Amino acid sequence: MSTVLPPRRVAPTLEAVAAEAGVSRSTVSRVVNGSNQVSPDVETAVHEAIERLHYIPNRAARSLANNQTMAIALVIPEDITRFFGDPYFASVVQGITRALDDSDYVLTLQVAQSHPSAKTLRYLAGGNADGALVVSHHSGDVFLGNLTSAMPVVFGGRPMLFDGPPAYFVDVDNVAAAERGTRYLIEKGHSRIATIAGPPDMPAGLDRATGWARAMTDAGLSTARIAYGDFSLASGARAMREILDRHPDLDSVFVASDLMATGAISVLLERGLAIPGNVAVLGFDDSPSATSGAIHLTTVHQPSEAMGAEMARMLLGLLRGETVEHQRIMETHIVERDSA
Repeated sequence: MSTVLPPRRVAPTLEAVAAEAGVSRSTVSRVVNGSNQVSPDVETAVHEAIERLHYIPNRAARSLANNQTMAIALVIPEDITRFFGDPYFASVVQGITRALDDSDYVLTLQVAQSHPSAKTLRYLAGGNADGALVVSHHSGDVFLGNLTSAMPVVFGGRPMLFDGPPAYFVDVDNVAAAERGTRYLIEKGHSRIATIAGPPDMPAGLDRATGWARAMTDAGLSTARIAYGDFSLASGARAMREILDRHPDLDSVFVASDLMATGAISVLLERGLAIPGNVAVLGFDDSPSATSGAIHLTTVHQPSEAMGAEMARMLLGLLRGETVEHQRIMETHIVERDSA
């Protein structure tokens, strides 16, 4: 016996909404597209008809009418393995999507790895997005200067200098936060404090190394114990080995990211050093990796998810034509756990 399928439900049209509301098709179109040339009573009637019919506006048609794509690009100038391997990015993206939930915008991802300038800029400036959010940028990403002249852009983190008007960005005071974290170790009685710094071509890497050095210098302590990573777990392990080989007398280490700190801890344990008995470890981010291992990290908390949400809100304000402050600096604090 053959199965008879129920008839497919036909999606309501703009004309059906107009008939339901007792207005013209053009009036419904104006309401859907946010025109202010419609009386409040008519606008209410159209919205009630839309709700009763479960009408979903055609995004492509609205884009043509408004000369907008209703898309926001999330640009990550990183290798794709780093994007998917670092929980910091997951927190930021979660905040961004949460802030966009109540808007009509969709988020598109551009992981712009290995000399991305021409392809990425061509795509974004070619009318495929109304604005962009940029996370994790380097001094060599000169194409970002051209991007800011093509569309509204908000950066996650203070951007490196490039020609053009002041950039919009959301960040923490990385210098002050790193200085506070280093002073925490000093106040715990540590004096031979190393650091695993982030890459010097990134503002966060540069600023956190500066904060560590400032606290050490103010306390009259040596700044010789330093090695650099790229914010990945493997680079943290590599840098920790380098520091131990050169300075086996260290008693603590300030690490510029939790993921690098996790790599550093694995090397310290491999060398038979107790944490924090022999070497105290303090990370940065307060990401999920801070509590993923057997030794939970004492770390500098930065509100990554809230920073992502604030980036999205700033960009939405720019797209609405509002006056938006160029920078938003958010608070940090130290979270005490097992490693220090």
